[in-house]
Amino acid sequence: MFDIKWIRDNPDQFDTGLARRGQEAQAERLIALDTERRDILTRAQDVQAERNKLSKEIGLAKREGRDASDIMEKVSQSKNLQAELEEQAKAKEAELENALMSLPNLPYDDVPDGKDEDDNVEIRKWGDVPSFDFEVKEHFDIGEKLGQMDFETAAKLSGARFVLLSGALARMERALASYMLDLHTMQHGFTEVNPPALVKDAALYGTGQLPKFSEDLFRTEEGFWMIPTAEVPLTNIVAGEILSEDYLPRRYTAMTWCFRSEAGSAGKDTRGMIRQHQFSKVEMVCVTKPEESDAELERMTGCAEAVLQGLKLPYRVITLCTGDMGFSARRTYDIEVWLPGQDRYREISSCSTTGDFQARRMKARYRAEGEKKPQFVHTLNGSGLAVGRCLVAVLENYQQADGSVIVPEVLRPYMGGLEVIEPNK
Repeated sequence: MFDIKWIRDNPDQFDTGLARRGQEAQAERLIALDTERRDILTRAQDVQAERNKLSKEIGLAKREGRDASDIMEKVSQSKNLQAELEEQAKAKEAELENALMSLPNLPYDDVPDGKDEDDNVEIRKWGDVPSFDFEVKEHFDIGEKLGQMDFETAAKLSGARFVLLSGALARMERALASYMLDLHTMQHGFTEVNPPALVKDAALYGTGQLPKFSEDLFRTEEGFWMIPTAEVPLTNIVAGEILSEDYLPRRYTAMTWCFRSEAGSAGKDTRGMIRQHQFSKVEMVCVTKPEESDAELERMTGCAEAVLQGLKLPYRVITLCTGDMGFSARRTYDIEVWLPGQDRYREISSCSTTGDFQARRMKARYRAEGEKKPQFVHTLNGSGLAVGRCLVAVLENYQQADGSVIVPEVLRPYMGGLEVIEPNK
């Protein structure tokens, strides 16, 4: 969300930022709403000041033995008018807040302009794309031939966009998550958290999924929301808090199930594990001081890259253009892993800085040493990594001509020393 005072002082800059994200100008409308709200509050204050004068007149009339009934009636009317004005101000404030809540974050000046993923900019590549002397398969063909990836049974249980893993593939998914968590906690300084997978409305408003993207989420009959990513509970750990400066930065990581309705994705990735309603992901979240957030984004992206480097999976890093960034982001780096079966790079991690956008929505602040007034923290989030997609990448990059799959060396300690996954006999 945005500071309306800043918008009043910088209307052109605000509208320019929105235009870069494909949004219509909003400064004039927002400023008008705020002006109406403030005018109503001023009228309410004037009414109260006038009532204070009338109250003094009542006291004077009573001391002098005069009839004060007319003045008392005016006081009563004044109270009613003030209450009515305050309700109008609250309604106008709610209208302003809803308008602000529905607008995306402004991109940094050096984020490339563009409409969609075709305008993203590649930064670097790592690793050599493997070559095969046999016809490569996609992960679902590999998994089904192994007899350990079952979409038919999953569909019987839950419908489309679910999978049932068994045997070594189920163990590999668990191994991948454990490897990622160990790397982030033991080498990258993150604190592991096991957060709730059900959250209240406020948590999703805080990170920006609500109010605009409710159709992308699953909601229970009791009113809880199933998390689309651990970013939601991890970031909201600091919601409503005033932190001390020496408490920052805070770095959290968690492996959770994530749930997404995949609204609007009809016909996209209908086969396989790329786009599912339920998937596991290791998330990274950082809460930091404003002056450290840019460096923290580079660090977080490096932490995600380290996972792929350990697995020896080729990838590339791209900067998302203004038209492809997420709602809350000011800058985003996507990491795309090479999938031989698709002969292309596919997203496996997004690392974003939101500036103080989420912090304002959550009212998350810190107090600098020696300062009385607290200021908003900056928040960042990134996948470290999407576990299911990582499993897909391992299957496709480590596939063998006989249908078996080599287990990456770093995963073998998590899989009891298993070196090769072979088809079920």
